[in-house]
Amino acid sequence: MGADPRFFERLGPLGVSGLAERIGAVVQGDSAVRVTDPVEPSASGPGTLCFLAKTPREPFDAEGGVVLAPSQEAAAQVRGAAATLVSDNPKAAFARATAQLIALRRHEGGALIDKTARIAEDAHIAPGAIIGADAQVGPRAEIGAGAVIGPGVEIGADTRIGARAAIQCALIGERCEIYAGAVLGEAGFGLAPDGDVLISIPHIGRVIVEDDVTVGANCTVDRGMLGDTRLGRSCRIDNLCHIAHNVQVGPYAVMAAFAGISGSVTVGAGAQFGGRVGVADHLVIGDGARLAADAAVMRGVPAGETWAGSPAQPIQRFMRETAWLRQAAGKRKRDKGGK
Repeated sequence: MGADPRFFERLGPLGVSGLAERIGAVVQGDSAVRVTDPVEPSASGPGTLCFLAKTPREPFDAEGGVVLAPSQEAAAQVRGAAATLVSDNPKAAFARATAQLIALRRHEGGALIDKTARIAEDAHIAPGAIIGADAQVGPRAEIGAGAVIGPGVEIGADTRIGARAAIQCALIGERCEIYAGAVLGEAGFGLAPDGDVLISIPHIGRVIVEDDVTVGANCTVDRGMLGDTRLGRSCRIDNLCHIAHNVQVGPYAVMAAFAGISGSVTVGAGAQFGGRVGVADHLVIGDGARLAADAAVMRGVPAGETWAGSPAQPIQRFMRETAWLRQAAGKRKRDKGGK
């Protein structure tokens, strides 16, 4: 999937030869081919650009797309590419290329509500709200004072957006509650080191919020890097939580305040997070799993299990270790003559 035109503008197409010169890569194949969309490798096809972080174990079928490879060895594993670009830092090169190909749509003009916005007659728009071009606000929806709704954003029927909330690159379902100060759709924390420079990777994905979701005050939900961040139906997110790019939260999941979910985590249906839970990136939290307050999750949690501690582990083991430590500390104190 390429960048959603409701939220992003395409700056291309750009010829591969010129793009390679800008990003410091060497072209193999047809240097005249043109690219439009940066995509994940799984979405490679004509007019697209993707990158391989390392040499694939099996041949990679580019389906007619252009591929950034980290070495000649990796390039030799690419099949069916219109062209291959070789760079010793393909992640940084891809970040630079994405910035050349895609730009975030901006608010234009001085009007608070753009003339192209589509707002239902019975929607309520509070004073000071800003609504961008081509945005949609559904029947009986409420937009709070000072809220900012970006270009192309869709707000479903009966959804309430709290005061000073900021929403961009997002599709919000029906009957949702987005509380005051929440920020949905900002870029995530993606960096590509390149020598002494840290390059911010452009995020051209979206935030998808399904029906009946609650997002608490001052929460942040980052848009996906290349795909989507998704909050499943009827999940409940407490105040001051952070959900990073590409996270998939299943239906009916519940997160208490200060939970922090790193990028590309999958949270199963009905999972429950206590306050201040932290989850490392690219993990899977199974359906119905429960994480006790302050748990620091460094590996995947099977469905239905309850984990606690730092690093988190099954709660029975955590409680046995805690009891042993308490007994050991008490014995040491007694051996030293304490009471």
